[in-house]
Amino acid sequence: MSAVGTQTERLAAMIQDAGSVVALTGAGISVPSGIPDFRTPGTGLWANVDPIEVAHIDVFRRDPERFWRFYGDRFQTLEHRQPNAAHRALARLEAAGLLDAVITQNIDRLHDKAGTHELIEIHGTIGHSSCPVCGSRYVLPDVRGRRNRDPAGIPRCDCGAPLKPDVVLFGELLPADALARAEDLAAGADLLLCIGSSLEVYPVAQLPATTLAGGGSIAVITLGATPYDSRAAIRCGGDVVAELTGVTAALGLG
Repeated sequence: MSAVGTQTERLAAMIQDAGSVVALTGAGISVPSGIPDFRTPGTGLWANVDPIEVAHIDVFRRDPERFWRFYGDRFQTLEHRQPNAAHRALARLEAAGLLDAVITQNIDRLHDKAGTHELIEIHGTIGHSSCPVCGSRYVLPDVRGRRNRDPAGIPRCDCGAPLKPDVVLFGELLPADALARAEDLAAGADLLLCIGSSLEVYPVAQLPATTLAGGGSIAVITLGATPYDSRAAIRCGGDVVAELTGVTAALGLG
């Protein structure tokens, strides 16, 4: 039996035996869908640009044209991407009653497209943008149309104010309700699956410690090293698609 097979079968058994399983996902789960991660040299989203100069809340307020020049391209990259087999594997686990929820750091909507129902998008979503002045909300296709029609490339509310994507920018706090829900889920989890995340960005990186403090276990499924590797009950370092599809196969879920 291969090492991957051994690890995925062990992980499948842990999932089956746990009373509560929660997944925490990061950028690595979406890389197989053609979405770049953040810091890989040459290809990462921040490899050739300083995020503080383009994706900070102060940039949006001070220079919305510059902000949307970057974010408009980001939206174009993300809008038509489709979930991969790792996203679908988590949706199958949820449908089978083996996964309580997915907490994601991603804004790409791929878990939603894959069919996950209990989803906490802790950094927000590209699915809609809102007006900071009057609070009106617009869905992504409408936002794109408004941006295309504006001479400066800024999607505007009917009131005239620039729209802000409903994602957490640099300089902003995470939504309190989403963070509280994520903390509650992590605290009550018998097993937290940490998938495709470096587990280095706080406060989300605190969630594995919350599970451990509550008496639960963590499984780390990602290519790169994380600060929790030595504390994980199981460490899968292979491709997230291979690992998660191996888990669902071992559980008889296809």
